[in-house]
Amino acid sequence: METRPLLAALLFVVLAARPASAQPTPAPAPPQSPTPTAQTVPAGELPYYLRDRGTGIATSMFGTYVRRGEILIYPFYEYYYDHDFEYAPQEFGAAGDTDYRGVYRAHEGLAWFALGLTDRLAAEIEFAFIHASLGKSALDTSTLPAKLVESGLGDVEGQIRWRWTNETATRPEIFSYAEVVVPHAKDRPLTGTEGWELKAGAGVIRGSRWGTLTARGAVEYTEASSSHGDLGEYAVEYLKRLSPRWRIVIATEGTQDELTLIGEAQWHVRDGAYFKFNLGRGLTSRATDWAPEIGFLWTWAPRR
Repeated sequence: METRPLLAALLFVVLAARPASAQPTPAPAPPQSPTPTAQTVPAGELPYYLRDRGTGIATSMFGTYVRRGEILIYPFYEYYYDHDFEYAPQEFGAAGDTDYRGVYRAHEGLAWFALGLTDRLAAEIEFAFIHASLGKSALDTSTLPAKLVESGLGDVEGQIRWRWTNETATRPEIFSYAEVVVPHAKDRPLTGTEGWELKAGAGVIRGSRWGTLTARGAVEYTEASSSHGDLGEYAVEYLKRLSPRWRIVIATEGTQDELTLIGEAQWHVRDGAYFKFNLGRGLTSRATDWAPEIGFLWTWAPRR
């Protein structure tokens, strides 16, 4: 996969940090305070470049940020459908290394947690329970069953995220992150994790009056892969606050030659509690065709 599109997106967000000379000088960002009360500034009182997202650290969830002393709790459900899922019979214990395309479906219930440790450091953990099936290709003459079904614990992963610089009127925010996926259920090739998976990435965020752009990219190590090291997940995200209760996200996300277009609406029922409605549509043949998601996120701030 070529990296030029990702590099161009990163460059675009960085260049957006240069304000137009014709614009009036914006108000400076509110000072960082060690007390949690500084985290509850209404969006209308923030500088324009923070009004879409607030003062929190960007998490792995689109349009979701965690502030110091907060715990984010997000249980959600996701469905997957892919009519041309690529597989080889040998991946499931049958003879044959020819690649075929089958029909993949899955229902997944997930729980995700984020903790704002400081104004710069945050941690995440996520685990899932999944029920998945793979319909065998009509061209596949191997001994693989016509329909393979697996259920159980899905991915178990954690992240550490670090904010290097806060966004100002003249520069974007820069952050980095590290992720680990724990191996388990190696006897379930469709839903388990065969070996350790490690990722390291970085990104930039730039807010403006017409919305907020985030671009990120990563490299990864996959123990079970023959190549081990490779380019990892990349994404470009647009976030816009439409009103005190509604925000939208439009993003493209991919891994190597799998590219997905994602749209999300966030309905804020009250401060610190909102529904997330999300739909992913695969743009390339190896990406999942459809992946709708719905969940409810709320914030617990025990230090307040």
